Amino acid sequence: MKISRFLTVAAVGIALAACQPKGDAADAANEAAKKPVATINGKTITQGTFDAFVQSATGRPASELDAEQRKRALDSLITMHVVAGQAQKDGLDKESALAAELELMRLNMLQQAAAEKYLKDKTPTDEELKAEYDAQVAQMAPNEYRARHILVPTEIAATQILERLNRGEKFEALAKDSLDSSRDRGGDLGWFSPASMVKPFADAVMALKKGETIAKPVQTQFGWHVIRLDDIRQVEPPPFEQVKAQLNQAVLAKKFRTYSEELEKAAKVERKLEEAKVDTKSEEKK
Repeated sequence: MKISRFLTVAAVGIALAACQPKGDAADAANEAAKKPVATINGKTITQGTFDAFVQSATGRPASELDAEQRKRALDSLITMHVVAGQAQKDGLDKESALAAELELMRLNMLQQAAAEKYLKDKTPTDEELKAEYDAQVAQMAPNEYRARHILVPTEIAATQILERLNRGEKFEALAKDSLDSSRDRGGDLGWFSPASMVKPFADAVMALKKGETIAKPVQTQFGWHVIRLDDIRQVEPPPFEQVKAQLNQAVLAKKFRTYSEELEKAAKVERKLEEAKVDTKSEEKK
């Protein structure tokens, strides 16, 4: 079973710092970051900005670049500053769409910095990881299913397919007219967990016995389905040690989510987003 199926809690994108310098080392690093590497129309580009640019552009620290590579990187950063400066002169940063994107980028970076600071000394214990593991195992579906389906746009078409199956026609042959790409495999969906399917479809599959076809078509947002259950197998959770890294991220995500919720509760929030009005008459006609 794939590990990704086991993890039911999505870990948020938290950029955790590896090791932060402390004491005198931190002071020295801060001073080094303020060192100018260039000036443009009197505005300073600092070593810290240059280092961040190189890391973002190359995925490597500036210290690993040779002299020629550092020169090209600085040239690129200078070009970026010059062009961005002209954009500001032209007032582009005040245009609503770009201003919104810039604000979202600022908020995202601040949120990541807040997560980094809050979680720095909150490394999950083995007890916390085991508790998360047990909670996720308890939420796992006990079985995976292998089924075939034929997807059609109307209930009438699905009912006609069921009638043809009852007369002895082959499911795989009828699946060639399915709207789903599985038609090329005779409707075969492969192995899947119920959680990976929309609920009406999953419920219908779990109600079937191995080798059985549904008695009535099932409707989902995709259309009408005729389903046959081909096989069932038990799901074994992956070993604790195998998913420890993913569990670590899940626990950290929960910790930061709790912290975020506490901050939101303490804040004075006024929601003013207008809900879209539903035309009840139009809905009744549908």
